[in-house]
Amino acid sequence: MQKVLSVFGCFVLIFALCTGCSRTPQAEKKTFYAMNTTMEFTVYSSASLVDDAEALINSLEDELSVTKDTSEIAQINQNGSGTVTGSTADLMGKALAMCSRTNGTLDISVYPIVRAWGFTTGSYKVPSEEELTSLLPLVDYTNVQYDEVTGEVILPAGMEIDLGSIAKGYAGQQAAELLREKGVTSALLNLGGNVQTIGSKPDGGAWQIAVKNPHNKEPMMVVSVRDKAVVTSGGYERYFEQGGKTYWHIMDPKTGRPADSGLLAVTVIGEDGAVCDGLSTSLFVMGLEKAAALWAESSDFEAIFIAADGTVYITDGLKEDFSLLSDYADTTVQVITR
Repeated sequence: MQKVLSVFGCFVLIFALCTGCSRTPQAEKKTFYAMNTTMEFTVYSSASLVDDAEALINSLEDELSVTKDTSEIAQINQNGSGTVTGSTADLMGKALAMCSRTNGTLDISVYPIVRAWGFTTGSYKVPSEEELTSLLPLVDYTNVQYDEVTGEVILPAGMEIDLGSIAKGYAGQQAAELLREKGVTSALLNLGGNVQTIGSKPDGGAWQIAVKNPHNKEPMMVVSVRDKAVVTSGGYERYFEQGGKTYWHIMDPKTGRPADSGLLAVTVIGEDGAVCDGLSTSLFVMGLEKAAALWAESSDFEAIFIAADGTVYITDGLKEDFSLLSDYADTTVQVITR
């Protein structure tokens, strides 16, 4: 790692800077709520296409949501087995591949643990040791039986699964593909901080995706991208406090507790939104050293890490596309190299 600058502790929150977009007549914008977050889509086209993208997102939510009783995933959880089709089957394969790639730091069977902490119900609580001890043996994605040909899924007794860890990234990617098929060459899709870009800005420049300091909600650094997804995972996204301690929603499947890896946030940049979504969570869980090792053996993503000690780390491929804003010129950044 090569030391470049130095930083104060902060979390990461992704949002998009689209300077001047409001002055472009072809810009069609829409804000709507789906997948438990507020989404903002900006599409540059002579046709009205934002409604089509929103409809696709809503359709995917109906298909993939673990909390919708009619979804195939919910039915499988209720019955212990079932068949997945269409987008659910596609996402199931991608999710299990990501579980394997990350050696289980991403695990689709951690759902009962997340629910025990109240993150799916809103009734937050710290589970007892007895409850966690009873649930942890059920967390092991390798015990999920999935036939990619027939779509049949069989779960061990008591196991439940959730594809939510990569669902927003997948949805953003699918929406982008729909718009590209309709001729769109420039669009910015912000799925609650999970950003998917199509092409470049209308003026040909790169999209400027900002990383914010949530202490004051100001952008502190910017990454330039074209035709990429930018996805972040951080403890600030969903959390509760009890007994003076903060508990966030990103669980370590090995402990059944909020991940405590020395990282506060991870941002992943790449072409595949589902991969970026899954990696942002799993890299957060595994910590900087293992995350850097995974990046070093990969070629499909770059990343930004915010460590608990305040240091910001960026992977080597971002050096030319990353910059600090003037108010944060004294921030500390280290570059991770292969």
